[in-house]
Amino acid sequence: MSNIVRLVIACVVMGTAVALCAFGFWGWGIPVLLIGGIILLSFFFNENMIIAQYFLRKENSEKSEEWLLKITDYEKQLHKNQHGYYNLLIGLIESRKAPMKSEKYFKKALSLGMKMSHNVALAKLSLAGISMAKRNKREAQMYLSEASKDDKNKLLTEQIKMMKGQLAQMDKQVVRGGYRQF
Repeated sequence: MSNIVRLVIACVVMGTAVALCAFGFWGWGIPVLLIGGIILLSFFFNENMIIAQYFLRKENSEKSEEWLLKITDYEKQLHKNQHGYYNLLIGLIESRKAPMKSEKYFKKALSLGMKMSHNVALAKLSLAGISMAKRNKREAQMYLSEASKDDKNKLLTEQIKMMKGQLAQMDKQVVRGGYRQF
């Protein structure tokens, strides 16, 4: 459902609630007002995104992807502030299947912007992992330092330390001539 349609429905329901209260039907007016509030809330927070995040936290990426695929045109169905989060979720799901293909989603999520700093740090941490897989040490260090700056609540400190340790191991694996020694 388009966001504009949600907004129109919310306005109609809220107007009906106000009319019911104005005519003295408080018993019906208050529940209808609450329903209108829920519909208005779904304008800002899409239910498919919320359910997809829930399944992603429960490590069920198949269900999460199923709910995200219900969003056919994210530019029309989601509020502008959710575009970055949509691409972040798609990138997280894609990174479990094909990590190299998820890079474009993380970069798009960063370019669209996200309000929560730990989500920005998560996207940059994922990009650092992709850069490490590509053996691009300079880019990986850049993304790791940016991720540690953006992680203001220190939610990703363990993952950042682990990635820095893996980055240090990259130096030890490279010998003269640029080949790894097994």
